[in-house]
Amino acid sequence: MRWLDHREPIADALRGAVIALGNFDGFHIGHQTVAGEAINWAHEEGRPSIIATFDPHPVRFFKPDAAPFRLTTLEQRQELYTGAGATAMLVFHFDAELAGTSAEDFITEILIERFGAHGVVTGADFTFGKGAKGNVELLRSFGGEHDLKSRVVDAVEGDGAIVSSSRIRDALREGDPQLAAQLLTRPFAIRGIVEHGDKRGRTIGYPTANLAVDKYLRPKYGVYAVTGTVLATGEVLKGAANIGIRPQFEPPKELLEPYFFDFSGDLYGQEIEVAFHHFLRGEAKFDTLDGLMVQMERDCTKARELLA
Repeated sequence: MRWLDHREPIADALRGAVIALGNFDGFHIGHQTVAGEAINWAHEEGRPSIIATFDPHPVRFFKPDAAPFRLTTLEQRQELYTGAGATAMLVFHFDAELAGTSAEDFITEILIERFGAHGVVTGADFTFGKGAKGNVELLRSFGGEHDLKSRVVDAVEGDGAIVSSSRIRDALREGDPQLAAQLLTRPFAIRGIVEHGDKRGRTIGYPTANLAVDKYLRPKYGVYAVTGTVLATGEVLKGAANIGIRPQFEPPKELLEPYFFDFSGDLYGQEIEVAFHHFLRGEAKFDTLDGLMVQMERDCTKARELLA
């Protein structure tokens, strides 16, 4: 899949595309519906299809001190968009210049002139341009005057309410990865490089593959039943993982620490993706190390049952 930069011209073969416009961070059911409309439209007319995203997220630009809230990395999004059938991913690099671009210029200078877009598909609440003054009505009227076609996809409901990235973030913060997975159509997953830690887990019989949480949303701290995928080989491992600050040990350090059952290989330096399936308990500090080990055995037994 091509990875396009909004600041650069694109190849002639990709001009005339249908573009799904949005942030599409989680690429949840609603996002997939917007993207699917764009891809189907493009297929019907023999055109390329492009799914857009913003990096950094506009919220991060305007509120740089906001707590981490990303549901996916760009690499994960690229794989999701490829799986949906898009021809290319378009990354809008959100900076001061883009933030100051008027909605009209966004349509004429970027979508039409730079990308030669034939049409765009958005959700009904999509806004763009300086001051977020652009909306679906402007795309329909002003864009239409410049031969840019547009379609709007209504919000999608799931489990009794509108599906949104905010709702998914709330579910994860509340320790409900199953609801998040239902709305995402897949488990929430953190990807990273396994790094060396203090090896305390190894000394008590539970060696862990330590990952930095980086810019991802922080799900509720605690222990989860997880699966891990070794990206280089595709091997899938079952396990239990703690995410949090490890209150049992000093100094506190935020980490994702999956322990994979029946695995004895070396994962250091490997890129893995850890998917959250079930929340088992909150993070806790035990009176003794033996108490921690007893609880960890219970956690692993429960995780094995849930993942069986």
